[in-house]
Amino acid sequence: MHPIHKQLQSIASFTAGDDTEIREVLHPKNDGMDFGFSLAHAALQPGEASRPHVLHGRSETYIIVQGQGTAFVAGQTMEATPGSVIFIPPGAEQYIQNTGEEPLHFWCVVCPPWTAETEEVD
Repeated sequence: MHPIHKQLQSIASFTAGDDTEIREVLHPKNDGMDFGFSLAHAALQPGEASRPHVLHGRSETYIIVQGQGTAFVAGQTMEATPGSVIFIPPGAEQYIQNTGEEPLHFWCVVCPPWTAETEEVD
């Protein structure tokens, strides 16, 4: 195994199926190594929300770094502000809404790594 170094700004963003702007930072399929998780950076503009979705057989952890929002996980509402860490168990319906006046930026750690086949978007 060898070290990996990337700059977030140099990674192309795309709109994911749940309507968040995503930069896929670390993923075994892209990096040629099996590190057991995937790491993405997500952003939502003021007033935007991701679409409700479920990850089957995978947990997800949000780490909020900028902005203000509300996360909805398995019927529970949680404040999402810088420093918040939100664990989403496998199979739990989830979405997050930007309730602030600046972009909401957060890291998404999916374990085992995210795949399109295991995500169900409403």
